[in-house]
Amino acid sequence: MENKDRFIQIYKELITREGSDKLLEYLEKSDFFTAPASTRFHGAYPGGLVEHSLNVYDCLKDYMSRLRVNEIYKVEASEESIAIVALLHDLCKVNCYKLGSRNVKGADGVWQQVPSYDYLDNLPYGHGEKSVYIINGFIRLSRDEAFAIRFHMGFSGIEDKRMISDAMEKFPLSLALVTADMEATFYLEKNKNK
Repeated sequence: MENKDRFIQIYKELITREGSDKLLEYLEKSDFFTAPASTRFHGAYPGGLVEHSLNVYDCLKDYMSRLRVNEIYKVEASEESIAIVALLHDLCKVNCYKLGSRNVKGADGVWQQVPSYDYLDNLPYGHGEKSVYIINGFIRLSRDEAFAIRFHMGFSGIEDKRMISDAMEKFPLSLALVTADMEATFYLEKNKNK
């Protein structure tokens, strides 16, 4: 099954709140299913964004199923919440990547142009907060979902570190999503550029 088909199947099965059909229409009209996940690092190839979203979903499902997470940490989230935060956390990247080129020195020492992506954001609202903004235009996020998506970059962003810690402590789904996002980025997708 292709990534787009798998994404849509999971989305339609699990995300059913009012407005979810309109959000899916928006995704299908955008470049979400063909966009890269980054300019040069993880998922820097066509379809990288949807692949990354599915990887985060798989990692989050695994994290949330762990005995320790359930019994000791007491982290709880519905199947719909897991799907929403994982599949939609990077909507801020929709329609932002443009195909370009960059110079790279080959093994022979000769410079050559290679295809790359440029990031051009026409709605510079931040990373996680932009995703929350876009999603809330279609469906109503719970507070846990909004905080998880807003802070999914964890401590790798430029936000105040105390604010991130407070969000993770008060909204444990935030830490779960950070963990899943990092696992997908650094283990499943590292150096996988096609």
